[in-house]
Amino acid sequence: MLKIKRALISVSDKTGIVDFAKQLSSFGVEIISTGGTAKILREAGIPVIEMSDYTGFPEMLDGRVKTLHPKIHGGLLSLRDNPRHMKEIQEHDIGLIDMVVVNLYPFQETIKKESVTLDEAIENIDIGGPSMLRSAAKNYQSVAVVSHPKFYSALAAEFKEKNGCISERTLKKLAVEVFKLTSRYDGTISQFLDTKLKEKQVQEAAVSDSLTWNLTKVVALRYGENPHQKAALYKDSRNTEPSLVTAKQLHGKELSFNNYLDLDAVFEIVRDFKDPTACIIKHTNPAGVAQASSLAKAYQEAWETDSLSAFGGIVGLNRRVDITTARRILKSGF
Repeated sequence: MLKIKRALISVSDKTGIVDFAKQLSSFGVEIISTGGTAKILREAGIPVIEMSDYTGFPEMLDGRVKTLHPKIHGGLLSLRDNPRHMKEIQEHDIGLIDMVVVNLYPFQETIKKESVTLDEAIENIDIGGPSMLRSAAKNYQSVAVVSHPKFYSALAAEFKEKNGCISERTLKKLAVEVFKLTSRYDGTISQFLDTKLKEKQVQEAAVSDSLTWNLTKVVALRYGENPHQKAALYKDSRNTEPSLVTAKQLHGKELSFNNYLDLDAVFEIVRDFKDPTACIIKHTNPAGVAQASSLAKAYQEAWETDSLSAFGGIVGLNRRVDITTARRILKSGF
C-alpha cells in the first residue's frame, strides 16, 4: 500500500480534475501544479504550490521547460528503500512525490485538423509530460501514476476506502497503462513526421526497417477464429478512409472474427463498382457478384449465381438499401 502525501498535477485535458484534486486535498495531500492547471485548482479553492515556487526555477522558453528539473525527477525516481538515494535527495533538498496526474498535449487531435502546419504539430509534441509519466511508472512501487481522466473515479473511491492509500495492484495497473500510452503517443508522432518531412525530400521507394502500429480498440468480438478464442477489432489511427471500423451496427447480435473477415471481403469488392452492385460472400469467397441497372436486380442476379452456396452468407451492397431490394433479401432467407 502506498500512502499519498504529495501529488504533482499537470493536465492538458482538465476533465474531472477539480473533483479529483479536491478528493486528494481532503486527505491532506500537498499538490504541486503548473500554469493553467494550477489556476483552475486555485480558483476552486484547492491549495496549490506553483511548480516554479517548488523547484525555485521559473518556467521558460514559452513553457517548453518547466518540469524538467532534478527536484521533480529526483522526487519521482528515487528508490525509497535505498539509503544512498534517500541520503542524496536529502542533501539536495528534494522532496518525494507520491503521485503524478498528467495527461499529454493533444498531438493526435491537432494533426487531424486539415489546416494543421508542421510548426503547430511540433509545438504539440509533449516533452515534460511523457518524461514525468515514465519516471513515475518506472518507480511504480512508490509513485501512483495517473495518465487519463478515466482513472479518477475508481482511484477516488479506492483512496477513500483505504484512507488515502493506493494498493500495489492498482499501482502496477497504472504503470502498465503509462507505457502503453507513451508507446502510442510516440508512434503517432513518428508516423506523422515521417510523412511530413519526406514531403520536402525526394520520395524513396525503400522498405522501412521497422513498423510501429498505433491501434485503438473499437469493440470486443463475440469470439475469435474459433469459438473458444477471444478477439477484438482495432482501428489504425492513420486510416481516414471509410472502413468497417467506422461502420455503425444497426441491428443483430455481436459479430465474430469470421463475420468481420466476410464483411471486409464483401466491402472491398462492392466499393470497386460505380453502378448498383451486389455481392454475396461465404467464408470470404464470393458466391455471386452482379452489377445491374438497379440494386434489386443486381442482388437477384448475384443470388442466382449460386443460391446454394449463398445461403447463410454476407450480403454487400454499394447503395443505400431500398424496400424492393430488402424484400428480395428477406425472400432469399437471410
